[in-house]
Amino acid sequence: MSLYTSTVRTPAPKSRLWAKAGENTLYAVALPLVLLLIWGIAATISPAKFFPAPQTIAGAFSDTWIGPAFVNDVLPSLARLFVAIVIAVLVGIVAGTLIGLTRWLRELLEPLLEFFRAIPPPVLIPVFVAFLGVTDAMQIIVIAFGAIWPVLLNTIEGVRATDSVMTETARSYSLTRSQRLFDLVLPAASPRIMAGVRQTLSVALIMMVISELFYSSSGLGYQIKYFQQNYLIAEMWSGILLLGLIGVLLAVVFGFVERRVLRWYHGIKEVERA
Repeated sequence: MSLYTSTVRTPAPKSRLWAKAGENTLYAVALPLVLLLIWGIAATISPAKFFPAPQTIAGAFSDTWIGPAFVNDVLPSLARLFVAIVIAVLVGIVAGTLIGLTRWLRELLEPLLEFFRAIPPPVLIPVFVAFLGVTDAMQIIVIAFGAIWPVLLNTIEGVRATDSVMTETARSYSLTRSQRLFDLVLPAASPRIMAGVRQTLSVALIMMVISELFYSSSGLGYQIKYFQQNYLIAEMWSGILLLGLIGVLLAVVFGFVERRVLRWYHGIKEVERA
């Protein structure tokens, strides 16, 4: 147990946590079902070519993505997305911790970080294409470059915001640099870091689609563009549905990891609300 979490961790009532989880699950399931019901009724009453009924999209989903397209397009896209997320998170946390702890380095790099953060990542895709060509490595770098900023900047701010009293206390106990880093600084910054990782997942998914829309001959984004250009509307919507499901899966996995990493933090919040 780290120095930081051992001083602030408070257990949360399990009954309240389970009740909250059940309430969140009910909302998460009920609202999409209601929206699908409304959509299905509207599509039956007034059919529209560009807004097919949910059952039509479901049929196109089964025919399109359950088969070779899943292996040839979806799995490569997911592999590039996963590698890029790992690179963005690791580099963002390591670089953000180093910059946050080193004042002169932070002051030196701050104008450069603000400059690159202000540039929309899709604008730089032609630059990466010019240097690297249309390759998997180019797409991974594009995704990682666009997704690194939330976790990098949140890590910097989280490390800077470490409680000064606890820092001095750690020094007075003659803790080594590594002990202060792993037992105080990173645990204290972890809520901000995890908030940055959550944003990174969303940005990475967006960058994956953009990189495949214009600079790829395969992948989920490419297939959605192909369906749109050939007026395969139901298939196009099925690709959008698949992207949404991937986003939900990422959110669920992240939520599980976040609850494990920030158990002490969520416990404090639940006690404060009680």
